[in-house]
Amino acid sequence: MIEEQTFEEENTARIKEVFASIQGEGPYIGAKQLFIRFCDCNLRCHYCDTDFESESEDYTIERVMGMIKQFDLSTIHSVSLTGGEPLLSISFLQKLLPVLKENNLKIYLETNATLPEELAKIIDYIDYVAADIKLESATGMMSSFDLHDMFFNTSKNHECFAKIVFDDNITEEEIEKCIELGQKYNLLLILQPKMQNDEMAITSVFAVKILDKFLKKYNNVRLIPQVHKFLSVR
Repeated sequence: MIEEQTFEEENTARIKEVFASIQGEGPYIGAKQLFIRFCDCNLRCHYCDTDFESESEDYTIERVMGMIKQFDLSTIHSVSLTGGEPLLSISFLQKLLPVLKENNLKIYLETNATLPEELAKIIDYIDYVAADIKLESATGMMSSFDLHDMFFNTSKNHECFAKIVFDDNITEEEIEKCIELGQKYNLLLILQPKMQNDEMAITSVFAVKILDKFLKKYNNVRLIPQVHKFLSVR
């Protein structure tokens, strides 16, 4: 009975949807992607735009690939593994990613950057790592800088950038720690204002003020809001 349950868990994943849309965050804004939205998460930040309460289904690899092949793959920049936290479905990903690569698809991982051991199991299949740096001031949870450090060490030989969701509670200490990670791993840091529905939770003046604080000590920083909110796409 236990062996059967383990087998099923490894070959299926709880997925909300598979769809095509426009990437609305980070340096690849505007790229057309196929999104595989996983539902489980180990953090569940209160500002997350994933509806965890909606019904989801257990997807097999065959079902995922069947849905992907319905799209015109010649128009697709990459397949975005998003969530939720995709790395919670690591056994499933270990089987899915080789199949995606066999179909000449690039892999774009969106992650909260708190599961470095799981990342290590699939990093060689990943083309782009879009990793969050979680701030206690924005999430209300304990900071994850130690886990982020291990995560970025695992991804250091791959294309990786870090998104930092912030609001007007961001602290000087958090800014310093983000800069330290950026400098240590030569990361592009994306400052992403927290959103309230389709509007920024802070003023543009404050957002630029925080950008300047970063830039005075580290110049590989950009201020980019969630553009898909303004485009009214998923």
